[in-house]
Amino acid sequence: MSDAATGKSAPTIKVIPPKKIVRKVAVGQEVHGRVRRLTDFGAFIDIGVGTDALVHVSQMSQRRVNKPSDMLEVGQEVTAWIKSLDRERNRISLTLLPPGTRTIRDLQKGEVVKGKVTRIMNYGIFVDIGVGYEGMVHVKEMAHGYVKHPSDLVSEGQEVEAEVLKVNVRRGQIDLSMRAVAPEPEPEPEPKQALDMYGDDEEKDENVPTALELAFMKAQSGKKRGKKRRKKQWLDEEEEDLDDIISRTLSLAEGD
Repeated sequence: MSDAATGKSAPTIKVIPPKKIVRKVAVGQEVHGRVRRLTDFGAFIDIGVGTDALVHVSQMSQRRVNKPSDMLEVGQEVTAWIKSLDRERNRISLTLLPPGTRTIRDLQKGEVVKGKVTRIMNYGIFVDIGVGYEGMVHVKEMAHGYVKHPSDLVSEGQEVEAEVLKVNVRRGQIDLSMRAVAPEPEPEPEPKQALDMYGDDEEKDENVPTALELAFMKAQSGKKRGKKRRKKQWLDEEEEDLDDIISRTLSLAEGD
């Protein structure tokens, strides 16, 4: 096209379409992209918003991932979800874990969880609670009373409820307790005491002697009766001696 005033051709104007901006995405949104590069701490994904999003190595799997290259490779297409946004710095954090997926990092001490028994050992059971790592219930934490063997209470595949006692994220260890969520056993009723010969304790007179006092009184009574018998025997003997003396005296008087 010519410029009528100068006779020169007008310059061609190249129209550059505006870049997609981060504001078009929201937390929790599902996105699709391609791996652009890998680092020691994660992977950068091109999701078509003008800036690469980062998937941290801790958000690649429920289980521990040593390095991103164990999970991803450059050029691989992935489905991810927006984990967080920093609009001021134009940064996007992604997760490869679907919404609602829990990891061992989400567990809190004292939290009650449910899961299925996967293994039964002599010392306890292992339970899949949906965080990528199995929780372990020691046999002492299975019930309030004595448990001879875990198989006496549960079987593989059975769903159980337990409380989180301890979490070691670095080692991937989770200690659980079924006893902590089980209802306390009702106390055994105390055996009924034999009725006392005097009736209920509330109706007893304070002056009624105890069994020990009765035994003592009986012994004392026996001693008194023994003394009376000995005294009577002594009097009888004295009386016999006196009769004998009188008899001999009369005999001598008659002889004179």
